[in-house]
Amino acid sequence: MIKESETNLEETDSLGKDKVAFECVRPIEAHARLIMQWRNDADTLKMSYHSTPKEWHTFFSEFLSDYFCFPDLPPLFAIIEGQRAAFLRFRPVIHPEGAMRRCCDISINVAPELRHKGFGRLILEEIQSWVAQQGYEDLYAEIKKDNAASKNAFLNAGFHEISEGIKEIIETGKQFPIFRLITSLDKYRIPLKNLSEDVFVIAEAGSNWRVGSSSKDIAMSKMLIQAAAEAGADAIKFQVFRPETVYVNNAGTSDYLSDAGIKEDINAIFADLSMPYDLIPQLAAECKAAGIHFMATAFSTTDFAAIDPYVTIHKIASYEIGHIRLLEMAAKSSKPIILSTGAATEDEIAWSVNYLKEHQAGQITLLQCTACYPAAPEAMHLRSIHWLKNRFNLPAGLSDHSRHPLHAPIAAVALGATVIEKHFTMDNALPGPDHAFALEPNELKEMILAIRQTAAMLGCEVKKIDPSEEELRYYARRGLQALCNIDAGELFHEGRNVAILRPGKQIIGVHPKFIDEVEGKAAKRPIEAGEGIQLNDW
Repeated sequence: MIKESETNLEETDSLGKDKVAFECVRPIEAHARLIMQWRNDADTLKMSYHSTPKEWHTFFSEFLSDYFCFPDLPPLFAIIEGQRAAFLRFRPVIHPEGAMRRCCDISINVAPELRHKGFGRLILEEIQSWVAQQGYEDLYAEIKKDNAASKNAFLNAGFHEISEGIKEIIETGKQFPIFRLITSLDKYRIPLKNLSEDVFVIAEAGSNWRVGSSSKDIAMSKMLIQAAAEAGADAIKFQVFRPETVYVNNAGTSDYLSDAGIKEDINAIFADLSMPYDLIPQLAAECKAAGIHFMATAFSTTDFAAIDPYVTIHKIASYEIGHIRLLEMAAKSSKPIILSTGAATEDEIAWSVNYLKEHQAGQITLLQCTACYPAAPEAMHLRSIHWLKNRFNLPAGLSDHSRHPLHAPIAAVALGATVIEKHFTMDNALPGPDHAFALEPNELKEMILAIRQTAAMLGCEVKKIDPSEEELRYYARRGLQALCNIDAGELFHEGRNVAILRPGKQIIGVHPKFIDEVEGKAAKRPIEAGEGIQLNDW
């Protein structure tokens, strides 16, 4: 992660011993003055969309208000040989090719004295991995068509041209032909293998398969699998454990279970709910036939060895976050790992994540979890999902132990959760520790539908005009429209022959911000009543 102080990146081959570091631009006068100095350089002004030099009394307020809008994409200085060599600015944008991929725009201003030395290309190469770490999949740039040097720097840094285009500057109404270039950041990103592109929903069966005899257990397991598949879950997850590898022999009773009326010794409960290993391949086969991922949480290395041949994703339970032997096996599997963080501190989570990464683990996803059954609404702390994502630069989701089928999952998806896990059962009245707070099949189906609809509603993270808005945008958006027929040479006057109106089926005029500029100017052509006043009409 880039800090306010300089951060060195890998040494590059093409420019010998030169190394690139990056420094966060801060909202201070010294940084603003340097950027304005570079911005007002004659060559920069020539290649800019705004050719008027910036003045300090207006630039500093613009700098403070406009340059720090996106916390995950702060403006940066590039540092080479201890010298500030360039200024980089980013902003999220709608994907220029319409792809459903997170895309960010980049602009670069190399210090005047360091231009034409290959530094621009070097900096553009080195910054891509950082942009990918911020969660972006493509990096995009727009360059004025007469700026061939910048275009070549981007092309040499791995960008490719997608098309030429026209850029209109709303402040001036001017239009410029541009090159449009893009590069994929996939080579810097670890794909979330085997997980769906949408929110991945895990129906947590836990130990709710255990209802009596072996035949009844198998029948219940199959019912749970079918119910989860019919509800639209991506995966169903069971728990595989042995009492002797979970608790000490004299662990005693659990207060939380005792309060729920289950007063047996915890080891006796775990012994009763232990899944026979020979049931695992049967459940995996049943899941395959139903078209749903089979998952199982292991609580020991022996359990892990039993489930590993049958799962494509490993789930580590909250209280196993420090189980170094379990983490070691999960990392060696190279399969995606979903790690719950219930009752864990930041340091404990950081240790586990670092250990997994050091041992070349597959993709890691962290789940916010409140290890209480059921969890009260005020104990859910759903904003932690966003914190987990940013703190560890990993996908994040929710393991939900609250009772309501919709409230927490919908909010979690809105906060960026990519995985939702929720307990379910065939009947809340069944005996056992996890039935009472679990969802029943109809509630599970309702929850998954709500998750899918919420994810669809989130749409693009950059404000854009939806295609469904286009017709009314052109019909009802205001412009400068003629109130009556206007002859060539006639003077424009607001309220007499021109006004700010919606055009309907007429051609829309220029932005209403031009009303004062138009006032008293002569029309350069005849304009019919209702027609929009265009940029070159005065």
